[in-house]
Amino acid sequence: MREYLPLFFLLVLLAAVLRDDAVVLLFYLLAGVFIAGRWWSRKALASVVFERRFTRRAFPGEAVPVRLAVRNTGWLPLIWLGLRESVPAGLTVAAPPLDVVSLGPRGQAGLDYTLQTYKRGYYQIGPLFLSSGDVLGLDADHQRQGPADTLTVYPRLVPLTQLGLPSRSPLGTLRHAPPIFEDPARVVGKRDYASGDSLRRLDWKATAAAGRLQVKQFEPSIALEVMLLLDLRAESYALRARYDASELAIVAAASLADWLTGQKQPVGLLANGADPASGDGPPTLPPRKGRGHLMRVLEVLARVQLAEAAPPVADLVRRQSAVLPWGATLVTITGGLDEALTDASLHARRAGLNVVLMLVGPVTSADEARRRLKPFGVTVHALWNEQDLAPWRG
Repeated sequence: MREYLPLFFLLVLLAAVLRDDAVVLLFYLLAGVFIAGRWWSRKALASVVFERRFTRRAFPGEAVPVRLAVRNTGWLPLIWLGLRESVPAGLTVAAPPLDVVSLGPRGQAGLDYTLQTYKRGYYQIGPLFLSSGDVLGLDADHQRQGPADTLTVYPRLVPLTQLGLPSRSPLGTLRHAPPIFEDPARVVGKRDYASGDSLRRLDWKATAAAGRLQVKQFEPSIALEVMLLLDLRAESYALRARYDASELAIVAAASLADWLTGQKQPVGLLANGADPASGDGPPTLPPRKGRGHLMRVLEVLARVQLAEAAPPVADLVRRQSAVLPWGATLVTITGGLDEALTDASLHARRAGLNVVLMLVGPVTSADEARRRLKPFGVTVHALWNEQDLAPWRG
């Protein structure tokens, strides 16, 4: 507008000096076009609505097509409408998501682009910037900002086939080779009665058919109720490998949760990091079964981040020792082992829990911790890199 002020001033001056009707008419014409165009562009831009359509959850390496559907709900046409979408760092697009379209009354248009995911995260897609103006360009462009959406990229899952996690719970659904516990709900056959067999195992129908006492044989099994404690306190990881080690810890937690869910075992998650979705710490997910619960676990693992002011993981271990049932397995995934965590792990062991420590990254004290804690029944695994998960792949 400012660049046209000298022209308007000149026209007013000429109209006053020359008293020419043509100059006065030209002045009123330009002023009317300016006022009408300014009102038109603002009114038409306010009538534009849009919808962003895309799959809101994905795994690393997947392509996510995005469709921006723009619609003019008013009766004033937009001669031109600029669309510019914001794409967060961590996601890439083949071409910049921007375009200029024309929308008539009740008209529709769209903008298509594809997001390529590479790493887990909680991403903000948008906002979408809309801009428009009058035909002659007498007024500055008017802009609007549309709301943003979120895309959750789950952590990568490493397929596992065997873990060897301990359990002392007498009932469950996992087949177990050593006949330590037998599940009375899993009958696998019959046999002749032997001295010492419990009368509760007698099968009276089979006894009547065979003419001699028959007892039921049960399949040995264990219950593997697991609580994953993910340590995302920044101080727990060595500075030179902080990012890589913490990401490996998240991959390990996600892979463990996926394997346990596939075995129809309950798994829970508790992390001490930051959650951008809640503005506070991530929620505590108690052990549950099912794919739906696994998706909730993966969503939390997709969002969590390292935190400077996070409670020590030893505090989480002591807290869970008081609420988990006897025989459950407590898996602590961390980048460092100190005396507080050692004491808390031994306390959990004395409380009847099976304790597993996963030390992720360049932890030089892993061998010493394994020798020190093995006599007390605490299992220690060292994960320097993802290849250390290979023994669990079968």
